[in-house]
Amino acid sequence: TLSSSSAASDVYKRQVSTQSTGFIKINTTAMSDLDTVKLLSKEGNEFIIDRKCAMVSGTIKAMLSGPGSFVENDLGEISFGEINAPILEKVIQYFYYKVRYTNSTTEIPEFPIQPGIALELLMAANFLDT
Repeated sequence: TLSSSSAASDVYKRQVSTQSTGFIKINTTAMSDLDTVKLLSKEGNEFIIDRKCAMVSGTIKAMLSGPGSFVENDLGEISFGEINAPILEKVIQYFYYKVRYTNSTTEIPEFPIQPGIALELLMAANFLDT
């Protein structure tokens, strides 16, 4: 099963971690607001991730840096009312995986996807242009 972030009040002390995949393991205490983005799941779970990793998504990239003025860019926070926490977490794992292994000269491991979440994950990836 996937773990999700706790509802701690101080976002800068929150850590997002995974069971054993190692794709997400950040501690935002050392990062500034400009380096991170907060993603909110349908249930309200908060995932604070590296902005560079969030930019893997064409949709998120357009919201944070595209022409025009998106409120998400001002807040550094994006709410996904249709994506539940386990699916959003898996998408975030993929963002970190993609950043880590793009242009890598080492052997690239397979990205694990459980069959039970494949359809929901595909729909979220399509929406996020990932």
